[in-house]
Amino acid sequence: MAVKDMRINEDIRVREVRLIDQDGEQAGIVPTTEAMRMASELGLDLVEVSPQARPPVCKLLNYGKYKYELEKKSREQKKKASQVRLKEVRMQPKIEQHDMAFKTKHVQEFLDQGNKVKVTIRFRGRELAHTELGKVKLDSILELLDEDSYRVDSPARMEGRFMSMMLSPKSKKPAGKSVNPE
Repeated sequence: MAVKDMRINEDIRVREVRLIDQDGEQAGIVPTTEAMRMASELGLDLVEVSPQARPPVCKLLNYGKYKYELEKKSREQKKKASQVRLKEVRMQPKIEQHDMAFKTKHVQEFLDQGNKVKVTIRFRGRELAHTELGKVKLDSILELLDEDSYRVDSPARMEGRFMSMMLSPKSKKPAGKSVNPE
């Protein structure tokens, strides 16, 4: 439940609630006015934590602190979520061997970091008549890469003046369950 959707204190409009006190103990079903009185005596807030239940479940707690804890948890979850980015490496079909090795090293680094990589070859002018050269270059990039570090999401294909392929890192699977191809 989002913090914005929670009703507190006077926003709770039902006649009676199932109350949980500040220690987390069930206080039973009590009238809402009585629960609000108990909350104000203790200097706490009456917070509806489960509005779908009949009667709704409410807790006696410090709402500001509770809201802060929920936001802190959501921030932690966002940090732990893996961010997969798409990196693009562009080149031309007439790229020299050293330059291609250099760019392939970048592709390998991106894959090792867990990013997806789009390798693109741009054709200009008359180069467009020889798209097979681009396919050869893309295949040679695959040969230069560490075979265990990538999988081809989409093979080389033409998109207008560009030929591209998508690579993604292979997921790390536990060793020991591999089958010997003998």
